Amino acid sequence: MTNYSAEYLDAYWMPYTGNRDFKKKPRMIVGAEGSYLFDDKGRRVFDGLSGLWTCGAGHGRPEITEAVSKQLATLDFGPSFQYGHPLAFELASRLAALAPGDLNHVFYTNSGSEAADTATKIARAYWRQSGQPTKTKIIGRQKGYHGASWGGISFGGIGANRKLWGLGLDSDHLSHTQLKDNLFCAGMPSRGAELAEELEDLVALHDASNIAAVIVEPLAGSAGVIPPPEGYLQRLRELCDKHDILLIFDEVITAFGRVGSMFGAQEFGVIPDILNTAKQLTNGAIPMGAVLVKAAIYDAFMDAGGPEYNIELPHGYTYSGHPVACAAAMASLDILENDGLIDRVKEMSPAFAQVIHGLKGTQYVTDIRSYGFAAGLTIESYPGEPGRRPYEIAMKCWDKGFYVRYGGDTIQLGLPFIAEREEMDAVCNALAESIGELD
Repeated sequence: MTNYSAEYLDAYWMPYTGNRDFKKKPRMIVGAEGSYLFDDKGRRVFDGLSGLWTCGAGHGRPEITEAVSKQLATLDFGPSFQYGHPLAFELASRLAALAPGDLNHVFYTNSGSEAADTATKIARAYWRQSGQPTKTKIIGRQKGYHGASWGGISFGGIGANRKLWGLGLDSDHLSHTQLKDNLFCAGMPSRGAELAEELEDLVALHDASNIAAVIVEPLAGSAGVIPPPEGYLQRLRELCDKHDILLIFDEVITAFGRVGSMFGAQEFGVIPDILNTAKQLTNGAIPMGAVLVKAAIYDAFMDAGGPEYNIELPHGYTYSGHPVACAAAMASLDILENDGLIDRVKEMSPAFAQVIHGLKGTQYVTDIRSYGFAAGLTIESYPGEPGRRPYEIAMKCWDKGFYVRYGGDTIQLGLPFIAEREEMDAVCNALAESIGELD
């Protein structure tokens, strides 16, 4: 079916989508395999964002299909409140072993948004359990993205995601690190570490006795791929330690290979107190997230729990640790390890950087940033319409057989970990051609 009636399309209110535009000219995806999507017109489209930063190992992996099918036939659902199933414990142990430092306790969610809410709830509750109940404020960062929940839009720092909703949760924000001094940078920029010192100003304003946590993406993804300046995350870690503030890394995009290491914390050499994951955890096959916390945080809840039958953390979701999602996650981790995909990202990243930064000098491209298999291009705004040119570029790329993401004034790429050099060349050539076709 390629001709869709208005009635057919009407009922679905699509997320993060210009619904009126889409329903005038639908872009329907009906299949996927490897690095490619297939639309309802029979076209093969290169997946330049790995789904939504989710499918780095490629689509249609038979290992995940087999694991999910087997689990569905064995235990399709098991309650996670007061009861458990073995695979949830096996996966948690595996994640704890993979994670850096003593991030060795795992709380399951179903998305990155839920992971952000869970992490910040744990942070606030931790201080209450530790006898410091006034520590409630969450410090986010401008251009930060932590999902679409009330928490996520409160300490998130993308204006378009905040303006419709009014007052959110108690939070404040550090400045972003996207500086004019760092234009067209491949890898970590050399300038900007001093911006971490703004945390001292926020401590002076709010007092550390009222601040529970700082939450940042090691590499900001949804704002257009903004790698951290050299030394920035290390300084944030030092200041959080100095003022007794928890540091949360939102690694929903960076965990499990995107930056060339299992976790961004390992890649950038900084261990947070809490680490959020989702997306690549199951290679996008089943919704799932996981929040990893240090032993001291977990122990604080156990120590203050009262009688052993008490619930130490009154929080969770019906589908937390869903058995089918656990099966998909175990299979996804197997693929990353058995196929050496994380090492492949690290090895191929220089080639990708060379290709994407080859677009420097292209009309309307005012900046390019890249790290690992992630890249963002800032596009000069059309007068009065900052999102217009990125939208037009993405639509032209789609027509050429390439899916890229547009958001705000940026075009974003998140290549499949299995992408070949010729596919990197092809998607960048399509971008150049599409930009050249703009009015």
